[in-house]
Amino acid sequence: MWSAELSIETTAAPEAIWGLWAEVAGWPGWNADLELAELSGPFATGSTITMTPHGQEPIELAIAEVVEPERFVDEADLGDVVVRTIHRLEHLDSGRIRVVYRMEITGPKADTLGPQIGPEISADFPQVVAALVERAER
Repeated sequence: MWSAELSIETTAAPEAIWGLWAEVAGWPGWNADLELAELSGPFATGSTITMTPHGQEPIELAIAEVVEPERFVDEADLGDVVVRTIHRLEHLDSGRIRVVYRMEITGPKADTLGPQIGPEISADFPQVVAALVERAER
């Protein structure tokens, strides 16, 4: 398995972060890498998300888990590996929360493909999470 994790603390309300996550069509507003994001079905386990990065082919994600307003997990099955991203909120003292993005790459070729594709896929985590938090704090 290959993994990467990033977290940012904020005073944003958990409901504000959750609202931004659940409004998939609005993701390009705070994720500069995306041209388009579409949700097929409700924001719930079993639905799919199609993300289209600028100048690239669409990527289909399955929503593997939703625990409102605590976390959601999406997965991209790439055949030899599964790229799983866990989006999580942790409650801290003083009304603060920690927004955590964790990527895990598993599967028969995770040990070879993970170090190749993982850093590229997760490279934008700092910018994406910072923009999400900034939007939620407004």
